This record gives sequence, C-alpha cells and structure tokens, in this order.
Amino acid sequence: MGKTHPLNLFKYCPRCGSERFIEYDSKSKKCRQCGFQYYNNSSASVAGFILSDNGKELLLCTRAKNPYKGTLDLTGGFIDNEETAEEAILREIKEELNLDVTKATFLFSLPNIYLYSDFDVHTLDLFFLVEIANIDKLKCSDDVSAAQFIPFKDIDINTIGLSSIKKAVSKFLMEHV
Repeated sequence: MGKTHPLNLFKYCPRCGSERFIEYDSKSKKCRQCGFQYYNNSSASVAGFILSDNGKELLLCTRAKNPYKGTLDLTGGFIDNEETAEEAILREIKEELNLDVTKATFLFSLPNIYLYSDFDVHTLDLFFLVEIANIDKLKCSDDVSAAQFIPFKDIDINTIGLSSIKKAVSKFLMEHV
C-alpha cells in the first residue's frame, strides 16, 4: 500500500477504535482486535454533456469552489446513498443549473482521484449525454459560478481543471467532431 493510499490515513478501527487496524492487502485494512475489515472502494460520481440546439457546442461550467476553483467543468457531482446514477445526474443538473433533464443517456466511465479536504477520494465518474427541456431556465448555483456554450472547435482542454473531465471532454470531442 503506497504512501499516498487513502487507507494510510486511517489509524484506528472505525468499529472498536483499536490501534491494531493494519494493512490486510492492497485494498483493505483489518482490525486484529475485533476482525472488522474495511475496503476502500471508489465513490461514484456523475457528469453531464449538455449540447446546444445545433449540437456543435458544449455547455461548460466554471467551478465556484475548490478543487480547481475558476476552471471549466461539466456539471455533476457525487451520487448520494440510495440514489441511482440516473437520479444523480438529474438532481445535480437541477441543483447546479436549475435545468430539467428530459433524457440522460449513459456514455462511458473513467476512474479519477478527486482531492477534497486534502484527502484523495478515488472516484468512478459516470458520464451522460443529457437533453434539457428548456435552456432558458438556466441559473447557476451550488458549485457553479457561470456556464456557457462553447463551440467544439474552441474548447481548450487546458482550461478544464479536473483530470477525468479533461479526459472525458477529449474523448467526447474525438468522437463528435
């Protein structure tokens, strides 16, 4: 288990509090006192590709918060407990852009490491192509400070902060341009 592995931040067993919470294998720690074993699995998140009516522009948002505050991003976020990926993309777009989704089609997924509170959160990002009922209702809030449609040909990947979003937008553009 490498130095930066998230499990290295956990010194005590979350069940009994014992310091005998040790590396069991590359994915888990196990308590030698109570037997509890904890696996550090990826957290799930969603992101949406929203296209303009002509299908040649992508809606990119400006991040309102760290990490990468001020850089471009797709709208999205973490999937809540007891929520499907499809429900999460609808909720995130409503929270961040005040838009109602009429259709969300799964495209692909990418692994990511998302730095939050100085903690590397390993995620699996699920990407959707999203259709919107009425773009005129767009109002930025939550994690988004601004949003704009950018023609595919004018998108500068270097203005996107998160690595998985860079990869996803690059992949999307290669398939759609």
